[in-house]
Amino acid sequence: MRPDTPAENVDHTAEAARLERTAGLYPEDAETLLLRAAAHLELSGDRPAASTVYDRLLSSAKGLDNPHLVRALKASNLWEYGHEAEARAIIEGIRTTAPRDPAPWVIAAEALEAHDELEAAEDTFTEAARLFLPDATEPSPATHAVLYGRHRVRRMLGLPHDDWDTLADTLHTSPITLDELHDPKRVWSLGSDNPAELEAEISRLRAELGAYREALSRPFPVAVLHWPAPELAELLSAYPTLTSEYPSHEAHLSTIESSLRELSASGTPNLGIVTGTVPSYEAFAASESTSPDDATLLPQYATTLAARGRAVAWPPQRGAECWCGEAKSYTACHGA
Repeated sequence: MRPDTPAENVDHTAEAARLERTAGLYPEDAETLLLRAAAHLELSGDRPAASTVYDRLLSSAKGLDNPHLVRALKASNLWEYGHEAEARAIIEGIRTTAPRDPAPWVIAAEALEAHDELEAAEDTFTEAARLFLPDATEPSPATHAVLYGRHRVRRMLGLPHDDWDTLADTLHTSPITLDELHDPKRVWSLGSDNPAELEAEISRLRAELGAYREALSRPFPVAVLHWPAPELAELLSAYPTLTSEYPSHEAHLSTIESSLRELSASGTPNLGIVTGTVPSYEAFAASESTSPDDATLLPQYATTLAARGRAVAWPPQRGAECWCGEAKSYTACHGA
């Protein structure tokens, strides 16, 4: 989750410091929190400090969930303040190790693109497409950025559409087509004296910004608390007074889906689900000097988990598994 709020609206240095303090309190979430802290430092203009945070993560004794992502972000940041050779070496290392997560590939390719290395960026996007889309299977939501980025760079290079570009066009749902959004000549429209051309370009930019923001994971979604069946059984065994909140696991799952649908129908944006565990909940209750059997603590716990980056967006994207943990797609499970 990369913040994109301008510096004049947020004190990015203070927010980075707050996130670093929070990472110390919740070491199990340190990777997510420190990545957000580094992003705020980049936005504040203190890129050396951001690199220090990335180095802190990479030197951590505790294994990272996604070390390739941290390296890619570090490379992108290094290149922005003059460390091109080191950035290139890191990017080449990422391509050699071929991580099984699209995000490092996208960040590495976009770093190359941002510095006019269009051929290298197209090669990187294409390598990722070969790795993640070897056949005609439904692409996962995480791979969409690979296809969109590849489409953009190929458009700038003047290359003809291929099957992956066509797939990107199919997945893109904005009223402005990818060909329009990625038209290299658009930049000239911004210097036009024709009001109609300027208005058309503003519409395209709004559509593009909307697509970017839709893809971003916001740090504080409206989150609903989900208990997996074993955790709920343990919770109710230890704190039977909460049975009134959770009469059964099936009812709990049904309530989550219906609550989120009601919120969505009322126009509430940025909905998410956080998954609780009994030890985490008990630790939170202790930090609030409250007993875990206090039902009013549950929504506060959900909000805290969301603030720590634990929320998963609802509804799941097309083809994704259901949020409940069943090995079925959302549309065949609670989304049916």
